[in-house]
Amino acid sequence: MRSSTARTATAVFLAMTTLAAASDTVRAAEKGAANASAPIVWTLDNVTSVGGQKPFVLGAPKLLDKAAGGPALQFNGQSDGLIFPLNPLAGWTNFTIEVLLRPAVDGPRAQRFLHIDDGHGSRALLETRTSDGKSWVLDAFLRCGKDHRTLRNRAKRHPAGKWAWVALVYDGNRMTDYVNGTRELSGRVVFPPMPTGYTSLGVRLNRVYWFNGSIKEVRFHPQALAPGALQRATE
Repeated sequence: MRSSTARTATAVFLAMTTLAAASDTVRAAEKGAANASAPIVWTLDNVTSVGGQKPFVLGAPKLLDKAAGGPALQFNGQSDGLIFPLNPLAGWTNFTIEVLLRPAVDGPRAQRFLHIDDGHGSRALLETRTSDGKSWVLDAFLRCGKDHRTLRNRAKRHPAGKWAWVALVYDGNRMTDYVNGTRELSGRVVFPPMPTGYTSLGVRLNRVYWFNGSIKEVRFHPQALAPGALQRATE
């Protein structure tokens, strides 16, 4: 869970990983992202280059072809993940994160499919929760120091095995989560702009709570999008 032990493990991982987030190349990329007005789009159609970034690959995420719902990457819920030595949200006061995913049937009870962490107490997490393996609820989380907010609407269940767009929107004061453009929950939280950091897909950065399912696309917007501007799955 989100205990001090988990926070310590994340910090240790960030400190020891061989990915050099402080490199001039990464800093330049993050500075450019912070000044951009267009979204950063990561299309997961390979593991070599995602959004122009080379991830560190954990396990062996499987590339799905069109017949299987792809192009997309399938994560096995045990050892597959991608880690990026950068923070797409760096410098942003407002933002929207959108992810097109398909959680697998009979996946783990708690799964982290996106984790952004600056290594200094600020992080953003998108997760799923399931109690029956057939449906899931979205869990969105922001933390900066002691201030944090969890959004998890247990009444809003979504079918496993189906594509869905999920979104986390932060307007500088309030965070709101959505599934297929429909609002689920909202709440106030203090979340100042993050500096450099790391991002993982398919698993938490400290390599726990693996995601079983597929991810097709991730979008990072430097604005708090209105509900009508959010993506919706047609499946």
